[in-house]
Amino acid sequence: MNPSVSIHPDDHMKGSRDAAIVLVEYGDYQCPYCRQAHAAVKDLQRRLGDQLCFVYRHFPLTGKHPYAELAAETAEAAGDQGRFWDMHDALFELQPQFGPELIPALAKRLDLSVEALCDDVLTRRFQARVERIAAGGTHIGVEETPTLFINGERHAGDSDELSLVSAIMRFVA
Repeated sequence: MNPSVSIHPDDHMKGSRDAAIVLVEYGDYQCPYCRQAHAAVKDLQRRLGDQLCFVYRHFPLTGKHPYAELAAETAEAAGDQGRFWDMHDALFELQPQFGPELIPALAKRLDLSVEALCDDVLTRRFQARVERIAAGGTHIGVEETPTLFINGERHAGDSDELSLVSAIMRFVA
């Protein structure tokens, strides 16, 4: 695996780091192409099971998406309550409607402490973490979302399911 995209101890990861396929995504919760990739990744997780390890890293494109950084910080705040992946899914599901006014409702929906989540978001508790993750992406040449790496190699194709399946199949024994 390319050391620049190897799994870090504080990464959000689903699956085993020893899986045959490690898929790393630099994404933005307001990017429609990331929403498309999210659906494709969910299907790949169902299909490949423990052969796939998925890592999600924040790369909010704040110049294009006004709530991208807020959404990433909301996911981190949910992660602090052990529910990163639930919030991750909810943010993509509600992408077209997402805004600050939805944060309390999302917290309730996911059975999180509304007070703690809203406090974390309002105080920007996870801003530095999100910025650090994004800076790591910039350091390895990430400029757009989604940017995907399969077993350390940058995926040059589209982020739809067919393109990802085709790229991943060469790593499946």
